[in-house]
Amino acid sequence: MEYYESKFGAAMVASMIPRMKAVAEEHGIDMQYGGNVGNTFDSHRLIWKAREEGGAELQDKVVNEVFRAYFEENKSLGERSVLEECAEKAGLTRSSDFLSDSQSGEREVREEMRDYGRAFQCTGVPMFVVDEKFVLNGAQERDAFLRVFGRL
Repeated sequence: MEYYESKFGAAMVASMIPRMKAVAEEHGIDMQYGGNVGNTFDSHRLIWKAREEGGAELQDKVVNEVFRAYFEENKSLGERSVLEECAEKAGLTRSSDFLSDSQSGEREVREEMRDYGRAFQCTGVPMFVVDEKFVLNGAQERDAFLRVFGRL
């Protein structure tokens, strides 16, 4: 919690965390917030690789496994073995070779981060970009998404 409090302030965290847990629980997610907050760049590379290998479908599977590992199982996304396990569960093969080469996908991921950061003023996560027109920052209620979808 120290990381979140340093980033958002204790008062914000006191209201934010219970809300996030409640929304997650509505969707069958048992958020713990006890995981090690560290460098997640390799998880971004892995998610990028999943899209390159299997499109949005495989990417979604990898994202779900990464989120489960961090938010529900309190695993560190800075540990390569955790990311390899996520990839395997999602069906992404040869992740060990990819992750061991720290330059694989690095340029592409940094470019995407830069480009999306500029285009959508992205400074944190979660951030949802719908049809490259609408941006939702932070955890959102279902109705916020429905309003955006209604504008498409």
